Amino acid sequence: MRAPMTMAGAQRLRAELEELKSVKRPAVINAIAEARAHGDLKENAEYHAAREQQGFIEGRIKQLEGELSHADIIDVAKLNAGDKVVFGATVTIADVETDEEKRYQIVGDLEADIKLGLIAISSPVARALIGKHEGDSVTIAAPAGEREYEIVSVSYGA
Repeated sequence: MRAPMTMAGAQRLRAELEELKSVKRPAVINAIAEARAHGDLKENAEYHAAREQQGFIEGRIKQLEGELSHADIIDVAKLNAGDKVVFGATVTIADVETDEEKRYQIVGDLEADIKLGLIAISSPVARALIGKHEGDSVTIAAPAGEREYEIVSVSYGA
């Protein structure tokens, strides 16, 4: 199954992949060679740390290559769902009790980053919003209990 991903998310992941391949991978290979030159590898902490780092880098490269090759990349700016919330939508919601507003874009699982306001389509918040319209109320299960929000706006700008 092809996983949805925004064009912006795909670009960010391609940039991370390029950084891993062209900068971090060569750096860790050099660190391994340097640590190996220090002699006995059994008690060489630098060598073991560099090998572990290499494992993480290679794993992330494989993950990114796999995800990008199976992604269904969607140009959010070309979506025309009006005020209905679908994948790629940027949604502003207001807490009914406090009037506090939050703004999220619903994106693919791999590109989600709450610090950037990017929430995964599989997240409880996104699942509660999908299919709703501007002006609708939604109830979202939060750690502190259920909260009610009103959908203030839905947009599909780039």
